[in-house]
Amino acid sequence: MTSSESFDYIIVGAGSAGCVLASRLTEDPEVSVLVLEAGGRDSSIFIHMPAALAKPLANDKYNWFYHSEPEPHLDGRRLYCPRGRVLGGSSSINGMAYVRGHARDYDRWAQGGLAGWSYAEVLPYFRKAETYERGADAYRGGEGPLHVSAGACKNPLFQAWIEAGRQAGYPVTADMNGRQQEGFAHMDMTVHDGRRWSAAVAYLKPAMTRPNLTVWTRALTTRVLFDGYRAVGVELAKGNTRAEVRAEREVILCGGAVNSPQTLLLSGVGPADDLTEHGIPVVRDLPGVGKNLQDHLEVYVQHACTQPITLYSALKPWNQAKIGFDWLVFKKGLGASSHFEAGGFIRSRAGIEHPDLQYHFLPIAMNYDGSN
Repeated sequence: MTSSESFDYIIVGAGSAGCVLASRLTEDPEVSVLVLEAGGRDSSIFIHMPAALAKPLANDKYNWFYHSEPEPHLDGRRLYCPRGRVLGGSSSINGMAYVRGHARDYDRWAQGGLAGWSYAEVLPYFRKAETYERGADAYRGGEGPLHVSAGACKNPLFQAWIEAGRQAGYPVTADMNGRQQEGFAHMDMTVHDGRRWSAAVAYLKPAMTRPNLTVWTRALTTRVLFDGYRAVGVELAKGNTRAEVRAEREVILCGGAVNSPQTLLLSGVGPADDLTEHGIPVVRDLPGVGKNLQDHLEVYVQHACTQPITLYSALKPWNQAKIGFDWLVFKKGLGASSHFEAGGFIRSRAGIEHPDLQYHFLPIAMNYDGSN
């Protein structure tokens, strides 16, 4: 790594977006691409074993462990926000549930002036991206790099949960990523042959042999370099070394909802008053950068089970050993699922246009920070 190096494109962040762009751009052999990832490689077995998802979540080697500032409307609490810090980004540490946005969300974007983003216009790209292992149809793809499958666990509590939703008066849908999202259903998962199918596995790994793709891990982008208003490269830190790398065409920020605006702010792009307060030279005064972050909150509701069919027994050391063996040898059994296999989308009240509440159902209690 030297400061004299240059590439056509520099992609900052090897998360879901960065992996896709790296794959697509390097399909042109005349284009050179550098991908910078602050985290390391996704070589841990616990990343690829679906049932072990709590392990990378609990490890700051793979998780940025962000927390919000105290929230005034939540009694001053600081909310935990896990973000991937590894090849594949958050797709390497998430629960592997595959859920598209509601069709009306995309239509509202288009109606608000975002041309090309109606549901009818984005649906072909959803289909192009996926191989749906239950078969392609008008809504699901059959030849894409991202494998999407049904859950492997088949715990009876999943069907009981869906039946409980039906008895409560809510619809049941055969495919929440198909014609009808609303209702209770079995969930799809980004798991293939018993392994997590992250963006790194689906998109980046197949492209790694291309001579025009370079990937640097543990390379933290500290700022974007500008010539006037044009981005011409990045400054990065890798170990104890700092370097500048030039982009002949574009610098593409793919750091996610937290890190991309952070990188812009550190580069002098954002609210001028905030930048000046922190001693950052202003390149462009853009008041919206770093503002209005929104995320969906999740609330735990725990229930007691009247039958010994939960996954609690799987936590016993002797059972974990067998589960690990079955997964290592056969890629089957309880280790081949994250157990986010049932859920639902419902409306919180009458009179609203489409569902605004989402359920995940697990046959076991767990903390999202991986602590238990």
